[in-house]
Amino acid sequence: MRDLQYWEETKQAIRAYAKEIGIDKIGFAAADTFTELRERLVEHREKGYESGFEEPDLDKRTEPELLLPGARSLISIALAYPSKLENPPKSEPGAYRGILCRAAWGTDYHHVLREKLDKLSRFLVELEPGARIESMVDTGALSDRAVAERAGLGWVGKNCALITPEYGSWVYLGELITNLPLPPDQPIEEGCGDCNKCVDACPTGALVQGGQLNAQRCVAYLTQVKDFIPDEFRAKIGNRLYGCDTCQTVCPKNRGIHVTHHSEFIPDPEVAKPLLVPLLDMSNKEFKEKFGLSSSSWRGKKPIQRNAILALAHFKDRTAVPALIRLLESDPRPVIRGTAAWALGKIGGEQAREALERARQAEQSAEVVTEIEKGIKLLGEQTAV
Repeated sequence: MRDLQYWEETKQAIRAYAKEIGIDKIGFAAADTFTELRERLVEHREKGYESGFEEPDLDKRTEPELLLPGARSLISIALAYPSKLENPPKSEPGAYRGILCRAAWGTDYHHVLREKLDKLSRFLVELEPGARIESMVDTGALSDRAVAERAGLGWVGKNCALITPEYGSWVYLGELITNLPLPPDQPIEEGCGDCNKCVDACPTGALVQGGQLNAQRCVAYLTQVKDFIPDEFRAKIGNRLYGCDTCQTVCPKNRGIHVTHHSEFIPDPEVAKPLLVPLLDMSNKEFKEKFGLSSSSWRGKKPIQRNAILALAHFKDRTAVPALIRLLESDPRPVIRGTAAWALGKIGGEQAREALERARQAEQSAEVVTEIEKGIKLLGEQTAV
């Protein structure tokens, strides 16, 4: 019969191997049901705070045993990523730029973490041929943050991100479920204290209270939906093309942290902070060539193009008017035509007015006509001022 000492030595061997293959943090936890999390998720659902991207089955999200029968342990890993753009290109009149959130810089973290977890899984099977393992990154059923918190990697902050003592919240998370009875690590006590900076700084008030997020209002979520963005949020998007880092950049625990030891995550500045106007006419092939390696590409080009239109409206970029008129008149996608109409109204000018009036007569889609009317109204408000 293998005793606790044996499993402790096995755990230390796994920890040493994880370091060898470039995993920044690793922690171990029991594969018990996440009872408190389940209660929070039920409340979250009742209040309509879900994004719709989550696993819908709350049992699968909170019971590791359902994902791997006989589950005994959870192994959580973290990889740190950069928080600063070296030599960022300037965003300036006539050449305005958008920005991807830091988690979308460099190579898609799903691929990098999966490769590390695959290596770790093979190592476990070499150590213990009877090991059964289920691996997941972000798209899996379990909550990466809840697993990481239980495994002692950090604590879930008021901004709903896992905050580690060494790397702040600039970490990607993944986990393994296994039938091996590995001794658990101690969780870290919550460390936000009275600090409320993230809640106060959230541009849309999506952080309802410390540790609770209304995803329907979260800018990171809004940048990824494929439909029209509700009016109240359009100006809040700013020049964000994918994701939002506000609740992380204001966090005191992230101050001064910038790691570059994973070369895969070092961003190409022209991808992380691209020129906006060229995005408007980008073909699928060009989109894949530019953004294909980034996690920002998973929703396709439409959300990023729509967000680029909103960013040009945010900057009131008159040089973009001809390109926006072209979209309004000939793009086959109602969301792009409609958002372009709204943006033309925000930017203003005679050329925009004429285009909107023409489009009002020609447009067949009711929802696009609504956006054209909004654009014309915005022009009227500018004239009144």
